[in-house]
This record gives sequence, C-alpha cells and structure tokens, in this order.
Amino acid sequence: MIRGLSDDFRLFAYSPVTVEILPQFALLRFSGADARSFLHGQLTCDVQALKKDHSSYGGYCTPKGRLLATFLLWTDDEGCTLLLPAALAEAIRKRLSMYILRAKVRAEILDDRLVCAGAYGNDAASAVTGLGGSPPSAVHALSRVGDVMVIALPGNRFLLVLPRTRADGLNAAEPGVWERLDIAAGVPFILPATQEEFVPQMVNLDLIGALSYTKGCYPGQEIVARTHYLGRLKQRMFRARLEGVATAGDRLYCPELGDQAAGMVVTAAAAGTGHEVLAVMQTAYAKSGGYHLGKLQGPSLELLDLPYALT
Repeated sequence: MIRGLSDDFRLFAYSPVTVEILPQFALLRFSGADARSFLHGQLTCDVQALKKDHSSYGGYCTPKGRLLATFLLWTDDEGCTLLLPAALAEAIRKRLSMYILRAKVRAEILDDRLVCAGAYGNDAASAVTGLGGSPPSAVHALSRVGDVMVIALPGNRFLLVLPRTRADGLNAAEPGVWERLDIAAGVPFILPATQEEFVPQMVNLDLIGALSYTKGCYPGQEIVARTHYLGRLKQRMFRARLEGVATAGDRLYCPELGDQAAGMVVTAAAAGTGHEVLAVMQTAYAKSGGYHLGKLQGPSLELLDLPYALT
C-alpha cells in the first residue's frame, strides 16, 4: 500500500513560519582559479554548467562508484561551496585535498564565519526578507543581498547562509525537523553509517538533478554510467513510515528474501509516534507491503509518496 503525503508533512507545509539554525550541516569551501574545474572532475553533477544564481544536489563517489557523500552545491566568482552533513565534512575535505596536487585550489571548512539556517512554513519568504535576504521564486534559484545568501529548496522552504552576527536570536532546529522536510522532498544525505553502500542511482540522485551522464569523467563514473546504460539497477530509494525507531544504516528485510537483507535506511527522522525514512529497497518487492525494519518480525514499513516518479 502506498500512502500520500503524511499528516506530519502537511503540518510542516501549513505551519507558522519557522527560521532555525541547522548545526547538523557544514560548509565545505573550495576557492581559487581552478576550483570549479577541479570539482567538475570529482563530483557527479555538472559543476561547469552550474550558473551562479542556481544550486544543485550532487554526489562524491569512490572509484567503485559508491557514494561517500551527497550535498548541495553552489558557485560564485571565487569558487564553490558544498553544504553537507557536519559529520562528514572534515573527512571529505581531506580526501578531496589529496587530489588537488598542483591545481590552484584551497579547501576549507567555514565553521566559524557563517551560519546555515532553514526557513519553512506559511510565510517563510517574509522571514527571509526580515533577515536581509531576498527569497527566490524557483526551486534551486539562488539570491545574494549583501552578506546574505538564500536558496529555494524543494518543499517550499529556504536555505540561508549568513554571518553569525545576523543569526543572533535564532535557535537551533530540533533534531529531525529539517530532516523530515528532506525526506518528504526525497533528498538523501549520506551519513557515516551509509558511506560506500549505494551507487548514485540507488538513492535517486539521477531523479533530483544530481547526476550527469554527459559531463565526462569523475571517480566511479564508468560504473555509474554502466548501471544507467545497461539497465542493471534493481534497487531504488523509497519514502516510508514505520511505528518504531529507525536510524541511518538499519537493515530491512522482506519475506521474499528471508534472512537476507533486502534494503537499508538512508535517512530517518521522528514523525509522530514513529519515524519517516528514505530507504533503498529491492524494486521487485518494495510495493508488496512486506518490508520490515531489523528483522522479518520487526516494524513494518508503509510506503509514502515521493514528489517525483521512480523510473
């Protein structure tokens, strides 16, 4: 059984406006004359084609095509910035820095200069204006007003990047609040527990504009392209709800495969008395209604709609 948008998501969509700091994310900055070309050769998205007034989701893979990170990316005249889970930022900075070699690129985490905040609710645009920003009207559009940058994200919400002095008075978001909005939007963020578990298509990066098949080489590109052109993808990411507690990396099981794990939770967030998740499942069995968390006798998963079609 597949259910539509959950009551929890409807509450987000029509709730009073909320603006909160997002401490679970970090900003990884690449600056210098070669920053854009360097990242173009490392990431799954088309960095060279990305305009300065737009953002894009993307991924970073091992040479075997397995995701080490997913992120939101934007560019400017001096370089590129990635928003990614803070738990991964330093490890990804170190790994990418190994390949800079003689390129004119500097990689650093902007941990003490800027704050990431999220605005959502009925009048989020007015809240953005009140903080000195200009709310873009189209998803992934980006605006800059002075030292405040704003990106419109899927799910009628905005990401703000602003100096710490402008964030005085804002509270940190409660755990799981922003994650639930990402889950409702079908946007996955890889965490330490799920690194190297998925090729990009398994977590739907190709369906959210985070994967280019025409941009040229990057780590894992051959395997990612082969998966696409040979049609060998047997797993996709679904959105679901369960009565129980789930965390990233939890295994899923279904009767068709018995004691063999049939999927994995990508991200999870508390929702009412249970959790909502994005989970990679075997497409042949996902809609049978028999997926369970942890073991065959564990909490059952009820599929929810995604805002895009699975192909």
